Amino acid sequence: MPLSAPAPAPGSRTSPVTAAYDRLTEVLPVMSVTELSPTDPLPEGEGWVSAAGLAAAGAELDAFLAWDEAQIIRDHGQKGRPDVVATFGLHRYSWYACLLFTVPWFLERRVPRFPAEHVAFHREQSRLVVRGETFSCLPGDPAAAEPGARVVPDEEALRAEVRAAFAEHIEPVLAGFGPRMRRRGRALWGMATDEVVEGIWYIAELLGPDEQERCRRELELLLPGATKPYVGAAGFRELTGSDGESVPTRDRASCCMFYTLAPEDTCVTCPRTCEAERIAKLTAPAAG
Repeated sequence: MPLSAPAPAPGSRTSPVTAAYDRLTEVLPVMSVTELSPTDPLPEGEGWVSAAGLAAAGAELDAFLAWDEAQIIRDHGQKGRPDVVATFGLHRYSWYACLLFTVPWFLERRVPRFPAEHVAFHREQSRLVVRGETFSCLPGDPAAAEPGARVVPDEEALRAEVRAAFAEHIEPVLAGFGPRMRRRGRALWGMATDEVVEGIWYIAELLGPDEQERCRRELELLLPGATKPYVGAAGFRELTGSDGESVPTRDRASCCMFYTLAPEDTCVTCPRTCEAERIAKLTAPAAG
């Protein structure tokens, strides 16, 4: 039975991207996004962390990663290396954070701006609280007359807004996590690239087959391979199965480090996974 989404926070409001977040919660009921008015404070207290706090790389990040460290011990019976713990922690924040930008773009053709200072996250509730004032949209959008609207000329300009909005949000967060992950520059942005693709790709799968195919096309245009600071293209490609069938897959731009805990259970899209193993894993459910 699906979990119900938490009740909206006091001071919550609606905006031109609210319908997209409502649709997100419909297909992924454990997750919710609450929008605050520009003057309302972000929530604080037990369970909450601010994106700016993660970027500061101090006590908030320490507490955030302590959860990942304990989870690894509980689930795998061993301690994770500090860089692995930090990698898991970044993934568990950025996967949700990227949906703030990609879901409204994919569903409504609207792209909000949420700097790190305007976002709080409650991991155990899969809940984001945001405070935004501006968004980008296309000409002819009914929301173009709304306060805070920035009209861009065409679809490619809107895709540039998606890339810029997420980069603005995640860059300071990457800087906070980076030293603990022992990664810099390209490696960190490879992780960010994977989160952009895999987050909305998963949501599109929940929305249905037609939306999943549209999402693949959209992501190939969003990340064609030369859009710094992002690394590489969306990475979708086709393999050929043992019976000559087409087997769709994608190549990750980074490694999630899960192999350090379970070497025998490498992710199917991992750069470490060879073609034969990919095909075997991707076709096994159908064969079964």
